Amino acid sequence: MSSITPTPHHCQPTADHRRTPLSLVIGLTGGIGSGKTAAANCFAEFGADIIDTDVISHDLTRSGGVAIPSIKSHFGEQYINDDGALNREKMRTLVFRDNAGRKQLEAILHPLIQHEAGQRLLHTTACYAIIVAPLLFETGHYCHIVTRTLVIDCSEEDQISRTISRSKLDEHTVRAIMAVQLSRQERLKRADDIIVNTRDTRYLRQQAGILHQKYLDLSGNRPQDLLI
Repeated sequence: MSSITPTPHHCQPTADHRRTPLSLVIGLTGGIGSGKTAAANCFAEFGADIIDTDVISHDLTRSGGVAIPSIKSHFGEQYINDDGALNREKMRTLVFRDNAGRKQLEAILHPLIQHEAGQRLLHTTACYAIIVAPLLFETGHYCHIVTRTLVIDCSEEDQISRTISRSKLDEHTVRAIMAVQLSRQERLKRADDIIVNTRDTRYLRQQAGILHQKYLDLSGNRPQDLLI
């Protein structure tokens, strides 16, 4: 549901990226089904502060969510469930066939998501924070905050099978979502750090643990021993 115009370079921090009190903010991204949430959960276990833009989006569009009145006004009550929450399936169908509709939804949600993410960063007490943004490179919305980028990578076949197994989406829909995301190769080119999520949870946690120690060093904190 985000703008899909790729930027021609890495998501590099700008001169004002230290507007938050943290010296290190990681932008975590990856294609659908790559394991972004699982990786973020590992870093949360190690003590990082996780700010997930998808979670914020869901909060904004749940029953009573801040974005619901604007969505209802722009798209009509047919896109709102009986409980007052966004009808995600109907909205997903709309934004993949209607470019103007997608941009209209972005104009409603993105400023609210960015504001909330910024507020959460200002109040974090962790040594470093991770912003989980599925379209980090595509939108460039967090380049003024992010210090480094981390890509969670797996094969496109894994992306499809994992997404189908965890959701009600069919293969056609999953491929349509992948088509509006940056290619796997381009994401890897732009990454400062990469986690390869092709094995089990233990392997994923080991890689996250190694990067956690690196991030503690970069943030000016002494690495701590971890049971990985």
